Amino acid sequence: MKKNFILILSFVLLAIGACSSDDEAVQANVVAFAATSVNLSAETTPIEIKFASPTASAGSLTLTYTETAVASGTDYSTTPAIAAGKLIVPFDQNVSSVTFTFKKLKEAIEGEVKNVVFTISSASINAVISENKSIQVNFNETASLGNALAPEVGGPTEPNQVFVDLSSGKMTAVPRVSWDLGFYSGTDFRVIINHTVKMTAKQTTSVNIDEVQAEDATMLVNGEGSTTQIDDPAGDITKTAIAVISATDAENKVYVINMGSNPGTVAPKVGSEGTGTGPSRGWKKVRILRSGNDYKVQYADIAATTHDEIIVTKNAAYNFTFLSLLDKKTVSVEPQKAQWDISFTSFTNTTGTQSGGIAPYNFADFILNNVKGGARAYQVLTTAFAYDAFTLANVESAKFTDDQRNIGSNWRGTVGGTDANGNPTSGFAARSDRFYVVKDPAGNVYKVRFTAGVNAAGERGYPTFQYAILK
Repeated sequence: MKKNFILILSFVLLAIGACSSDDEAVQANVVAFAATSVNLSAETTPIEIKFASPTASAGSLTLTYTETAVASGTDYSTTPAIAAGKLIVPFDQNVSSVTFTFKKLKEAIEGEVKNVVFTISSASINAVISENKSIQVNFNETASLGNALAPEVGGPTEPNQVFVDLSSGKMTAVPRVSWDLGFYSGTDFRVIINHTVKMTAKQTTSVNIDEVQAEDATMLVNGEGSTTQIDDPAGDITKTAIAVISATDAENKVYVINMGSNPGTVAPKVGSEGTGTGPSRGWKKVRILRSGNDYKVQYADIAATTHDEIIVTKNAAYNFTFLSLLDKKTVSVEPQKAQWDISFTSFTNTTGTQSGGIAPYNFADFILNNVKGGARAYQVLTTAFAYDAFTLANVESAKFTDDQRNIGSNWRGTVGGTDANGNPTSGFAARSDRFYVVKDPAGNVYKVRFTAGVNAAGERGYPTFQYAILK
């Protein structure tokens, strides 16, 4: 940057010299910012303006400025101070540079764009303003210190998945029924099914997508069915219901897909949930092949003798690219893989059966952490640490695991009570005897506690939580 500055001033001086008359008229000085941009890494930063030669007399420079998502006096201040929409920077005689001070009063949190552009508009001495007449002062991004949030999952039928980025406080709500399959963006070729709608997938022996298939009454969720027909609840991408997509087409079988259930259309009894009580979403059949580094998807209704086909392209910025079989197109669901940490949703987990085995089961009010993007979590009981007293020094990194259910349904439970007739009742509530440590993909560590799971009327699907960064 220094070489560029000198080169620019040299050209300008040559031009001025060429235009000067032989009567030894006073040559104009040249003034410019020493850099065209600066990223604020400290609270106070000097901003340097240079002259091509020592100033012949004292004077001042007048700077204009343009603000992006900041305000003077609130987000930053300068010395000298801004007045009347301008910054006047005085300088002495016989100096080669002058500085003003920029003080950052508020940080920018991750995802925000905050800056100020200063431009030299005039000088009180005979001077030429060079090409480096402006500088952009960028507020560095930093993680949010904390917040209190209320993800809008949509009440007791929980029609939405909500993805939360703790570092910015941003929440992204997406209808659960907007997608059916997710195509992994990693080096492996893996496909997940929609774990929020009680979906299951079963491999057939056929490689002919146009062969008629039938509904299968054994493809169940809610205490029956087979765990081989759902994706690994812990989130292990090597354990999907649909086998790894082979480079050899003949090894890729047709799958029958039970598309699961829609959210309920009638509000359930207060305290109950209706995440999967709506009408069936029907049945499909799919066969997935490779297409270079992408996926070729063949799909149809199970009784159809023709099919549709679509190419799904991997996108390394995301964990998955999502496809709606019903809408026949790719859709936006998750934020970029490094831009969310936890999600609120209903979820296909497993539960024990009377025979001693395990079976798929739909859990409402479930929380996942973004293991594929690098987010990790673990639980802390208040018998070990009080939430307010818990600091970064108390974090036990060995407790972070690759299980996306480390918050899961553990954050909520039921509380006992009695009705107007004295009969015992139970209600849904956030547990106050625990909180969670969450590390985001950028390495920021937070403590998170859930403060409610119901609204004032006792209806489920209204979670709230608060969190604070650990430093």
